[in-house]
Order: sequence, then C-alpha cells, then structure tokens
Amino acid sequence: MTATVERTPAAPTAAPERIGLLRALRHGLTLAGRSVLKIRKSPEVLADVTIQPILFLVMFVYLFGGAIQGDTSTYLQVTLPGVMAMNMVFGSLGTGMALNTDINKGVFDRFRSLPVARSAPLIGAVLGDIVRYLVSLAVLLVVASLMGFRIRTDLLSTLLAIVVVIAFALAMCWITVFLGMLIKSQQALPGVAMALMFPITMGSNVFVPTETMPGWLQTWVGINPVTQLADTARGLMIGGPVLAPLTATLIWMVAIVAVFFPLAMWAYRRRA
Repeated sequence: MTATVERTPAAPTAAPERIGLLRALRHGLTLAGRSVLKIRKSPEVLADVTIQPILFLVMFVYLFGGAIQGDTSTYLQVTLPGVMAMNMVFGSLGTGMALNTDINKGVFDRFRSLPVARSAPLIGAVLGDIVRYLVSLAVLLVVASLMGFRIRTDLLSTLLAIVVVIAFALAMCWITVFLGMLIKSQQALPGVAMALMFPITMGSNVFVPTETMPGWLQTWVGINPVTQLADTARGLMIGGPVLAPLTATLIWMVAIVAVFFPLAMWAYRRRA
C-alpha cells in the first residue's frame, strides 16, 4: 500500500512594496548623506574638482590670455565663468566613477537587501555631489579673485549663476551614471567619458570667441550646452544677455535628464 503524502501549499510570495516618489526621494537624501560622509573621511576626493580647474584657469589666462584677448585681465573676466561651466562637466565624471566602484565592490548587493527605493542609490550619489560642486566653485572663485577677477553685477545674480551651474552639473551626472552602470571596467570608464566630454567642453566658447572659429565649428559651438551655460554665467556675473542662454541651458538640462535618467535606471537594473 502506497502512502499518500499531503503537500502543504506554498505561501504566496508577497508582492514587492511600492515606494512612492516622496519616500524614494527621502531614501535618496539619506544615501546622499553617505556620500557627504565619504567626502569628510576622504577629502582627497575633492582634488579633481579643485586642483584641475585652477590649473586650467592659470594656464589659459597667463599663457594664452594676452594672445587671445589682448591682456590677461580682460581675458580672466571672460574666461572664469566659462571655466566654472567646464569644471562642472568634468566634475560630474566623479559620480559615475564612484558608482562604478561601489557596484564592482558589491555595495549595491547590500542596497538590494534593504527596503529602499531602487533609484535611491543613484539619486543619493547625484545629490551628494552638490557638496563637491559647492567646494569646487568656492575655491575657484577665491583663486580667481586673487588673480584679479571682479564680479560686475550683484550678489543675487552671482548666486543665481552658481545655482544654474550646479543644476547643470547634476543633470550631466546622469550621463556619467549611465556610463558608470553600463561600462564594467573601471579603467575604461574615464577614457569613454572623456571622449564624450572633450567635444562639448573644448568645442565651446569657454576659452576662445566663437567668431574666430571656422563656420562649421561655429554652428556646433552655437548649440553646445556648455557654450549656453558659459554665456549664462557670464551674463549673470559680468553683464550681458541672460534670458536667451539661460533658456537654452534649461532646455538642455531637461533634455539630458529626460534621456539619461531612464537610461541610467535601465542600466542599473540590468547591472544590479
């Protein structure tokens, strides 16, 4: 006689908890604090956003300022806002590299076991970099003032320029986050990112007036987001048109986030 074994039906698997937008943002802010804590413990991570822009500023002002603008003082006034813009683009690379390091070390495996929004580690890394950008701009402005740079507008306009520049950097972070999630090799990531960043930073009016370039290059420079950001910062800090370049900058920021935030989340889910 064959014994009949009754099987207890398996308990239904609970559906994953849906996390709302506000709660996801709160999780992101919590993890942003983790990024800030890492800066406090390892301040050397600020080297890329403090030393590099100073080197660019000093080198271009004193080596090429006289030849390009006629004198270094005038060139400094025009170039400093552009260097601020360029520095934010290069500084965004640190976000992608930090996330790439975390995911290769298995940090994201721990995040997956916690009841946090899937997007929180990425949002936290991006928001945590605001501190890096503030320190970077503060150091750059202090050095530029020692070199002779003077703000010709007012404090409110200058603060608005800083806010716009940092907001653009946060938008650019989603490009490097996408690359950091997509590219597995830590050694390959800087090279790929630089191949993308150099055309938009050096192919702009940060260091050279647009009208001195060939016609085909002027077309690219005219629509380049770094050019628009540099012109916005110039208008707000030393005077000049603001509305047109600011509008173009905002459009670029919205477009970048609209394209690369979903791509970054897709690459994150695929990788993690």
